[in-house]
Amino acid sequence: MKSEAHTLKAQINEVKDYISLLKPRVMSLVVFTGLCGMLVAPGHIHPLVAFISILCITIGSGASGAINMWYERELDKKMLRTQNRALPQGRLDPKNAIDFAGFLAFASVFIMAFAVNVMAAFLLLCAILFYVFIYTIWLKPRTPQNIVIGGAAGAFPPLIGWASVTGDVSVNSFVLFLIIFLWTPPHFWALSLFRNEDYKRAGIPMMPVIHGPAETKKQMLIYTIILFLVTLLPFFFHSSSYIYLAAATVLGLKFLHHAVKVFKDPAEINAKKMFGFSIIYLFALFFSLVIDHFVL
Repeated sequence: MKSEAHTLKAQINEVKDYISLLKPRVMSLVVFTGLCGMLVAPGHIHPLVAFISILCITIGSGASGAINMWYERELDKKMLRTQNRALPQGRLDPKNAIDFAGFLAFASVFIMAFAVNVMAAFLLLCAILFYVFIYTIWLKPRTPQNIVIGGAAGAFPPLIGWASVTGDVSVNSFVLFLIIFLWTPPHFWALSLFRNEDYKRAGIPMMPVIHGPAETKKQMLIYTIILFLVTLLPFFFHSSSYIYLAAATVLGLKFLHHAVKVFKDPAEINAKKMFGFSIIYLFALFFSLVIDHFVL
């Protein structure tokens, strides 16, 4: 009886480890922005098709994260933030992990093309390939601009959600892409400021490691200002109303407040607060866009 209970517990833990490969916390933001892109897109989509599209975005995002973890498993051993993950700890076999991730990536794109439309599938494929080959393999170990260019991978979901409804992309959907693209550097550089030693040990050339905290904070402030201005574009492009404009203004000024505090004050707590708020900020910004779309 004890042996059966032990076996069952081991199987449950293995399932948890496979789920952890998909980076569920990162996935939640990706799925949410993809859903928002779908909800604000012009036109109609059948609820079942919408569900399949979101499922494919979820699976594709998870597959990208799993491939990233597989590729960086040796680096993850050197970082306090990641050393307890399943692959660095040896709880999962690397071959099984990459097979699992590869199957999910293929399945997500294939199902999207078959059940939704080819454009959405193509954008999903681009997001996966960009994250794996451009960001993880090429940029991340080579340049402090890794997260700037690589951030494009995480900006694809609203484009994919939009294309799931319309079958194409537009200027308005590209603005949603641009918002996430510009949000990514201050978000991740805030993290890298208080995880600087981790990145040094792993030899990852994040901005604070190569150019120091002062330059990183300056860049964060610049990107936050540009981001604030870009978030106002949906209103000026007549794709949203004063509800979204008010929300974007309040949220943007609060985000700017955090960026200024990080820039002026060397205390590590400010970077931690900005990182935490940046997640709330993006959720709230896209949620306000959806509310605006359905109210007016």
